[in-house]
Amino acid sequence: MKIVVFSDTYLPKIDGVGISTDQFCRLLAERGHEFTVCAPQYGQDDDAVGSGERIRVIRFTNRPLPSYPEVKLANLSLRRIREAMAGKPDLVHIQSPGLLGQYGIAAARLYSVPVVGTYHTMVNEVGMYLSPYRLLKLDKLVEKVKDTLSMELRTELKKAEYSPRKSLSNRLILRLTNELYNRCEVVISPTELIAAELRGAGVKRPLEIVSNGLDLERFHGEPRTLTGPSIKYLHVGRISFEKNVDVLLWAFTRIRENQPDATFDIVGDGPALASLRQEAKRLGFDSAVRFHGFVDRATLPELYPRYDCFLTASTMETQGLVVLEALASGLPAVGVDAYALPELIHHGRNGYLARPFDDAAIAEHAIQVTSDPERYRALSRESLTIAAGHDVNRSADLLEKIYADAVAGTYRPGRAKPGPYKPDETPPPFPVFPEM
Repeated sequence: MKIVVFSDTYLPKIDGVGISTDQFCRLLAERGHEFTVCAPQYGQDDDAVGSGERIRVIRFTNRPLPSYPEVKLANLSLRRIREAMAGKPDLVHIQSPGLLGQYGIAAARLYSVPVVGTYHTMVNEVGMYLSPYRLLKLDKLVEKVKDTLSMELRTELKKAEYSPRKSLSNRLILRLTNELYNRCEVVISPTELIAAELRGAGVKRPLEIVSNGLDLERFHGEPRTLTGPSIKYLHVGRISFEKNVDVLLWAFTRIRENQPDATFDIVGDGPALASLRQEAKRLGFDSAVRFHGFVDRATLPELYPRYDCFLTASTMETQGLVVLEALASGLPAVGVDAYALPELIHHGRNGYLARPFDDAAIAEHAIQVTSDPERYRALSRESLTIAAGHDVNRSADLLEKIYADAVAGTYRPGRAKPGPYKPDETPPPFPVFPEM
């Protein structure tokens, strides 16, 4: 099959969407399928990554989102879309509901090609960066006066930002997202919990569950014991505001009261990194908290086993690739009971879940994981068992079958075949920037 993928994020930008897209393209290209990936243009490293045998990448010029410059708003380019669709592919696969996802839906309908959509990003994750609070840079003002705010008030501010489906921007994004995915033959969700969320939000198309998967030949561990007398905690991921890494810093202040020699390493880069460094300094951490910035993914399989416990406070995971990597390395994990994390962190079996933003409970559970060697080893064994169910090769098998079924029209009963847009089918308007 010839497949055209439209994704609003892709390599060399490192995040779950880009990594998953690249991973599946490579695995299915090895089986003889051909891919064209339409993705943002990032810079000089673009030509060095993402392409390969049976994989070509077409880059779109773009403009940055003011509140999150790493997010690219792709400029419309009919020439590039025609190039991607040349020869009429068998299938279009959209990876995101942004501008490139919109272009993919339009291209599929205009060329009468079936379209598959994958839902990677929660509505409130997008809405956070489109809120007046961030677009007007009020977050910068709060940052300047943070030292004068109590811990309780800072926690309430965090909770105020986490308002799924309540803000006007979230409601608008949810409506537009539903319009997009309801034009797909089938929608892929990485977890059952997110599929249920989509059904409740109004997505009416057939839903299939396909884990983003993990290369278990690269990430593989053994049942672990604690590394030593001082406990080593770890967080890996994109350091953006919705990941709530500041909540982990607050939790670590409580952990240190019980484990004064404990350390906490934070691996990753993103728009919240500078703010987190300031917060760590304000909390009085010196060498106990270490910020590593961007780390080459090739080194991650050797990095995870150096630590005892993985921590996350993210409330917006559609699956959580870094959590899955940690589990496959044998680490127990402590997270929050939000969205898809409970599918990877099973409370009391391979780790523990706290309420969102509850730094006291996160600290309590982290201590619980690392204070009993026998319990720790049992949690580690269960992490390996859970990770084993997410072999990327099995996920590739499922995706390949979904592609074949979409091309064969399996998902189409009761629905007109895709064709050119009719006037009454025009999707809601999206901001489209002229090509530079």
